[in-house]
Parts: sequence; structure tokens; C-alpha cells
Amino acid sequence: MEELLAGAAVVALPLRVRFRGIEVREALLLRGPAGWGEFAPFTEYDDATSAAWLAAGVEAAWTGWPAPLRQRVAVNATVPAVPAERVRQVLDRFPGCTTAKVKVAERGQRLDDDIARVAAVREVLAERAPDGGRVRVDANGGWSPAQAAQALAALTAGPGQGPLEYAEQPCATVAELVLLREQLARGGVDVRIAADESIRRASDPLAVVRAGAADVAVLKVPPMGGVRAVLRLAEQLRAEGVQRSGRAVPVVLSSALDTAVGLAAGLAAAGALPLAAGEEQLASGLGTGALFAADVAEPRQPVGGALPVGPVQPDPELLLRHAAPPDRRAWWLDRLRRCHALL
Repeated sequence: MEELLAGAAVVALPLRVRFRGIEVREALLLRGPAGWGEFAPFTEYDDATSAAWLAAGVEAAWTGWPAPLRQRVAVNATVPAVPAERVRQVLDRFPGCTTAKVKVAERGQRLDDDIARVAAVREVLAERAPDGGRVRVDANGGWSPAQAAQALAALTAGPGQGPLEYAEQPCATVAELVLLREQLARGGVDVRIAADESIRRASDPLAVVRAGAADVAVLKVPPMGGVRAVLRLAEQLRAEGVQRSGRAVPVVLSSALDTAVGLAAGLAAAGALPLAAGEEQLASGLGTGALFAADVAEPRQPVGGALPVGPVQPDPELLLRHAAPPDRRAWWLDRLRRCHALL
């Protein structure tokens, strides 16, 4: 614990737009012999859930990551639940990205808002890619099966719409995802379902694939306990898919609204993820640094829609400039102690 405290820095980083209900992202960074790690579970998470995030930070700072298989990783643009007229401004921060993940089912908004937002995304992507690019939506479990079936039909067949690469966590539970897939099949709506929360919050992360509830697995390094843990789980998920349906389940590495330090861990996992012969790696959701108005290191902008794999060294001046207030630093250090005790 003394080693963790000696290298701990707590920061509060402003976001460009409200995302996941917050406007400032707090994080505790750890400096160790292997580099820097991040401990930044969202404030509402309990200690048992948050302990895995600490394991990921310790791995990064004290152990390091496996050698990469590729040096660059394609990333998607991330479009928060902004009004349609702000979509172009958001996408301008993701140069070269021809895949976009669009937040939908935002509390307090309507399906018409989602339809307009996705249509605006398609319009911008059509200017970037001859094939119109790829659009995926993320509902964070915000729809019932009936609502999801209606929304996905509208987002694929409505005016100004088209195919979706997949819908991420359209419903909250595995049972609801199974029901949704049945409803989509009956309605002739061809949309793959991706699981996020149904994997990382489950006591059995393979259950969603075993139940036939998901076609794609979205994995995040911090809640799974580190890069090595994510790579092991990815292998298990792919094998489960082959056993159940004869097809490996594609894995997409994504961000938990990480700082530049945390994003480096996600990129390390995406860069070390084995692929089958001829398999395309789907764009990772690791370009979310563009959502930050300030970060702990110079931002890495996508080049040709891809980001480099490699560690990040925070700028000492930026750590000081964006240091959290004393009461918030004390809150995070206390949380660190509690989670360390659980590990």
C-alpha cells in the first residue's frame, strides 16, 4: 500500500460534452517500476466491483503488458447523446475514423432524437468513406425488448438510415437479449447484438454467449482486471462461440472513459489480441480521448482512423494543473486503501 500511495496522483479532467451523466472525469493514476497505471472506477461503483480496476492499474504500473502483435489499432468515433446538429462537430475530433459508435436510449430523450442523431452520423460518414462507413449504436441496456425491436427497425429501415454493424447492449439482461433476437428475427431485422454489461457485470461472463444472446463481445480492460485477464476472456468467449455455433465471437476492445493512461492499456490489449487467419479486427472503442477537454498527456489523435499501441507518460505539469481538490484526493486515496484490502 505504501508503494501505491507513493506514486499516486488524483486528477479531475473536464469533458467536452456531458457523457455517461458526468462533465468531469476523476481518476487516480499510479506510478510504478513498469510505468503508469490507472484506477478510475466510476464513483457509484462499490468496492467489490472497483477492486478489479485496481488490479488493472497495478498490472500496468508494476508488471507491464504482453508484447503487441500489431503497432496500430483502428478505432471508432464515439458520438454522445448530443443533438443532431452537433454531430459533425463531434466527428471532426475523430479524423479518418469511418466507424462510429452512437449513444442511444439516453434517459430523458426520445427515439426521434436517436433517429436524427444516427442519420446525421451517416451523412458525415458518407463523406469520408465510399461505402458510407460503419455505424454501431450503444443503448447501455436502456431499452426493453419491444422498445429495442422498434428502435432497431427504425434505425435500419427508416428514412436516411441503413445497416448497423451491431447494437451494443440494447437490453439489460441476457434473457431480454434472447427475447430481442427472437423478435428481430420475426420482424426480418438483421442486426447483430453485442454484449458489454452482460459480460463485465456477470458472475459468469460466458453465459451471454452460451445462451445465444450475443454475436459480438465488447470488453474493457479496467473492469476485467487488466490486459492479460481480458485476453484470457477473449479466448474463452471465442471458443464458446465456436462450440455453440461453429463461429468465433468477435471481440471489440472499448474504453471506460479512460484518461490517456488508461487508454494505453486498452490499446495494449487490442494490439495483442490474436486473430484467426483472414479475420478482420473490428474497430476498437478506444478513441474516447477526443471527448476530453483536457488530459494528463498530449492527446493522440487518430491518423487514418487508427491509434498507436504503446505506453503513455503523463506530463508532470498537466498532473499539477488538473490535480483534484484536496477533499476529492482524500476520497480517492481512501477508496484505494479499501480496494487494496480486497485484493
